[in-house]
Amino acid sequence: MRKFLNASFGKRLTMTAGAAAMFAALAAPLPAAAQQKFVSIGTGGVTGVYYAAGGAICRLVNKDRASHGLRCSVESTGGSVFNINTIKAGELDLGVVQSDVGYNAYNGEGQFKDAGAFKKLRSVFSIHPEPFTVVARKEANIKSFDDFKGKRFNVGNPGSGTRASMEQLLKARGQNLSFFSLASELRPDEHGSALCDGKIDGFFYGVGHPSANIQDPTTTCGAQLVSLTGPVIDKLVEQYPYYAKVSIPAGLYPNNPQETNTYGVLATFVTSADVPEESVYRIVKAVFDNFEDFKKLHPAFGHLEAKDMVKNGLSAPLHPGAEKYFKEKGLL
Repeated sequence: MRKFLNASFGKRLTMTAGAAAMFAALAAPLPAAAQQKFVSIGTGGVTGVYYAAGGAICRLVNKDRASHGLRCSVESTGGSVFNINTIKAGELDLGVVQSDVGYNAYNGEGQFKDAGAFKKLRSVFSIHPEPFTVVARKEANIKSFDDFKGKRFNVGNPGSGTRASMEQLLKARGQNLSFFSLASELRPDEHGSALCDGKIDGFFYGVGHPSANIQDPTTTCGAQLVSLTGPVIDKLVEQYPYYAKVSIPAGLYPNNPQETNTYGVLATFVTSADVPEESVYRIVKAVFDNFEDFKKLHPAFGHLEAKDMVKNGLSAPLHPGAEKYFKEKGLL
């Protein structure tokens, strides 16, 4: 439209006042509201930490949308795999995913073997850790994972990420399910009560903290968190880039005054190489320029460290927009 008007103006050097006013209105910059860009973040169920993470990010982005013109919306989704596939299809701009799912997507492994590698996947930053949490019945007198030999232990329901990670750990230790006298396959909503009822001696579960799932047995029957450390864990973390060492803070749960050291996956914030650099830069800037506010938006974020979020658990290359911000702030 502007090109057409300029050509017309060249042919007629005189214009009526009304025509001049109309031209000025058409040629003027569009109002900020019309220039806004929209970005969408895929998360998980509305009761989960992924949804809270997406909401926290959007809240900080939208706070300054008048200045940068970016408006952020959060969507409840089926979780990590759904978010990856929807970003790949161009229907979501960004998403929260488990670091191991991101790794498999980028490399075309695991659940993405048939679809092939998604090489346009890009990391933005990691968020909260999802530690592999080992919980023992108080009366079982468990001090380390070795003490579960010959005990009744819940290894997770078949098909779950927890179960796959449990089997990987046992394999790395040169063991299998026969290490336990009973390898039960209870769902996460069942293992706490089974522990307190004396039906099992311990369980293994990958979860973000604080978690009501861990709060219940530690409160009800004094269940104890058990550290997962040693050369085998060191090797797993070194071998698989989606793993990171994490710690569960001392006193986070009743009857557990000690810090619990373990390892696990991380919730990571990802996007596609097709998403503009400026958009990702603005999102990262909104979070890290308001980092203390971000940490207060959910208990799982309370112990985050910015220096860890730019490297730990990232399964794909950094998006240029994120890289630009982190270099500006000396975090890379």
